[in-house]
Amino acid sequence: MNMLGGLTASEFLRDYWQKKPLVIRQAFPGLECPVSADELAGLACEEGVESRIVIENDKGKPWQLHNGPFTADRFSQLPEQDWTLLIQGLDHWVPDIADLLENFRFVPNWRLDDIMASYAPKGGSVGPHYDQYDVFLLQAQGHRRWTFGGHCDHTSPRVEGTPLRILSSWEGQETVTLEPGDMLYLPPGVGHHGVAEDDCITLSVGFRAPTVDDILTGYTDYLCNQSGADAHLADPDLQVQDNPGSIGPGVIDKLETILRQQLSDRRQLSLWFGQYTTAPKNMDIVVPTEEPLKPDQLAALIQDQQPLRWNEGSRFAYHDLDDETALFVDGEQYLLRGDARPLAPVLCAGSRPDMSRLASFAGDEALQGLLCTLYNQGSLYFE
Repeated sequence: MNMLGGLTASEFLRDYWQKKPLVIRQAFPGLECPVSADELAGLACEEGVESRIVIENDKGKPWQLHNGPFTADRFSQLPEQDWTLLIQGLDHWVPDIADLLENFRFVPNWRLDDIMASYAPKGGSVGPHYDQYDVFLLQAQGHRRWTFGGHCDHTSPRVEGTPLRILSSWEGQETVTLEPGDMLYLPPGVGHHGVAEDDCITLSVGFRAPTVDDILTGYTDYLCNQSGADAHLADPDLQVQDNPGSIGPGVIDKLETILRQQLSDRRQLSLWFGQYTTAPKNMDIVVPTEEPLKPDQLAALIQDQQPLRWNEGSRFAYHDLDDETALFVDGEQYLLRGDARPLAPVLCAGSRPDMSRLASFAGDEALQGLLCTLYNQGSLYFE
């Protein structure tokens, strides 16, 4: 597959990733969209599915946003053109869409966000804007004209009177029309504006990176829940000071020592990060199986090479520590030691684990229990 336009994954990461846009003609030749516009509209009517409609001129107001779920008759009330339906996390609900993600595994699992579908009739758009994340825009049906280029940030002028961050005086540097199978990669901060030329569906493969605020608040909250975090500051060596209002340098030294000790624990940091980055985006989709299995039943099915796959909404990752491997699945951690450690990379390499390699672990009672836990909680299922 010519997914990166003749570039190897290493060349793409070196020359384009987070650096500059790339237009890839026929990245997915012969692509047929796995979902129809009617199916997207049906999903937009369901509770638990994140959906939005953007109307360019809504009763005189610019770029108005409406959040789902919608009623079926909502779609008959829309204008003939110049609107867009967005379905977030489409890969969580449609296995054929989730399968597209296997082509993007050259980027770590923890960086992947989800696939959003954008359906629009002629003229439909969400306006000129920029994103804070990397995105591959894959044309799945119809044609969309993209104008893109130029770096944008929070100081870029915006259209007033809309809840969306629409750029007001932006002009792109390049314009292309994508047809089914074509793809456009955009790094964060690059302005872009896509307009449907006919009934079209675009699939946005989005990547995420935590903000510094996410890291600071997430990790410190995690540390606060660890044992010992409720211990009080002690000062048995307290001395009389000239002025009771003074906070002495020794106090600040003590605070700095406490913070440095807490923040320098790499093990705790890696365990928090693995749990944080694998927490499911949608709690409605990773649900316990209706027919739980016992460990020996599951082991027999694995030995029989029955194909397992990840729940479409699940996230898998692992991290090698000195003497053990931490496996992270859907926000939980599982510590593997000794001969069990190689199980983690087998489970995390892709959404369909290698069953012959998995079978080599299924004879171990402890690992049977772990795999059974993952199956019964809904993180894995048999196809």
